[in-house]
Amino acid sequence: MRILLIHPNYHSGGAEIAGSWPPAWAAYLTGSLKDAGYTDVSFIDAMTNDLSDEALAQRIREEKPDIVGATSITPSIYKAERALQIAKEVVPGCVTMLGGVHATFMFKQVLSEAPWIDLIVRGEGEEILVETVRAIEAGDFDRRRHEIKGLAFIEKGDEGSRILSTEAAATVKNLDLINPDWSILEWSKYKYIPLNCRVAIPNMARGCPFTCSFCSQWKFWRDYRVRDPKKVADEIEKLYKDYDVRFFILADEEPTINRKKFVQFCEELIARGLPEHVQWGINTRVTDILRDEQLLPLYRKAGLIHVSLGTEAAAQLQLDRFNKETKVADNKRAIELLRNAGIVVEAQFIVGLENETHETLEETYRMAQDWKPDLANWSMYTPWPFTELFHEMSDKVEVFDFEKYNFVTPIMKPDAMERGELLDHVMNNYRRFYMKKALFSYPWAGTGLRRRYLLGCLKAFLKSGFERKFYDLGKVGYWGPQSKKKVDFHFDDERKIAAAQVEDWEANADRSRKSRTRAAEIKACGGGEEQMADVDTARADAAE
Repeated sequence: MRILLIHPNYHSGGAEIAGSWPPAWAAYLTGSLKDAGYTDVSFIDAMTNDLSDEALAQRIREEKPDIVGATSITPSIYKAERALQIAKEVVPGCVTMLGGVHATFMFKQVLSEAPWIDLIVRGEGEEILVETVRAIEAGDFDRRRHEIKGLAFIEKGDEGSRILSTEAAATVKNLDLINPDWSILEWSKYKYIPLNCRVAIPNMARGCPFTCSFCSQWKFWRDYRVRDPKKVADEIEKLYKDYDVRFFILADEEPTINRKKFVQFCEELIARGLPEHVQWGINTRVTDILRDEQLLPLYRKAGLIHVSLGTEAAAQLQLDRFNKETKVADNKRAIELLRNAGIVVEAQFIVGLENETHETLEETYRMAQDWKPDLANWSMYTPWPFTELFHEMSDKVEVFDFEKYNFVTPIMKPDAMERGELLDHVMNNYRRFYMKKALFSYPWAGTGLRRRYLLGCLKAFLKSGFERKFYDLGKVGYWGPQSKKKVDFHFDDERKIAAAQVEDWEANADRSRKSRTRAAEIKACGGGEEQMADVDTARADAAE
């Protein structure tokens, strides 16, 4: 069986400004396939190589695959659908399949608009993919597809076609048994601009024990599972020694949730001398930083140089809307603790809700000045269509062009301003914040790695700005305050929610109403009392 994996060619002016990111999903799936005996696996990173449809078609034609798989987050869904359509055009007999968080929850939408996709893999792909490939190889997939858990597909019959899904598959219980094949990636092309080095995105855990209303990760991964810290360190050591990776970001939503395992991971890195060669970053919660005040020097010693904090909103009203219980004052304290420990800290602000005003946007800038983070990022609120918050605000959502669901395009229109005005005020915040940092902060931030890192971040920021890639400014035609009324976000108004997906939403909403009493008892990440006690962690370890 010849298996081809494709990373779709989608670009936006968000995380890409810091560099080119390796698609770790391809390594994890390839490793599982090869462990199962399927060694004829190839990978096309259409995004990093910026392949046109014609170039992609030629590559697929050369590979002559039996199976073509792709993944997609919400903004890249149309590019992923198109990649699989090209595969069908070039190799009509191949089996096309799509995975990822968007396809998992929106499979009826995807199959309605892209019927050339043979299969949707719902949930974690490693075990489902191997079982599916075995069935295809045996020649009895059409019969067995109803039995394989975690699939969705179109079934054609005498009375027409219908979209079916099988029972949800179990999660991968032992993550340490997954053996990623990192050799599938083109490492020379994955560069982290701030340190001018190769970058990787491994994970230490999957899932989250908390249930933020705006997030989908806890729904996708379901169970919260943590790997053996020694095995994660093995992976980091291999990435460094075999592929010269000198910076990594843990893909976990919040790796510090399990303090015991996180500390063990840090100690393992130190014991191997890896911090002398490899630095790293994470995204985590304000409450975890406050909890771990005494441990921050250890984290820095282990090579942790960049922490992104989800401070997110200007007013407590917005913090409450996001089901986060962090107090605004805690944000300032957490940032201070990180900076004192020598760790670069980034404050994340979410803007662009329907109640956004010029005053609340200005408040985020004042907070950024008061809290003194090293970096600040203003992200447009993006209502993932499979989250609770999306459905709570459904009457306010008027854009269903998912390609624009990328954190830099204002999907929601604030009641008090136009989208162009919102973008202009956000850009004004960026200009003022980084102008001050460039003139009065970064050049005087000492002489060591921290200073070099901050100047590297400034370089990445300026580079994307000059290239007009930052925040997709070139695409939308923003050139400054004088152009805010002429900005065109190019929304595709013909994109609508498919009838089959609407029916599925309505059914899920009904089930949600019936279980709301129980669900309301669960607090979200960032909640004051919601912490994983070390004793609970130890009990969970013993049960594994």
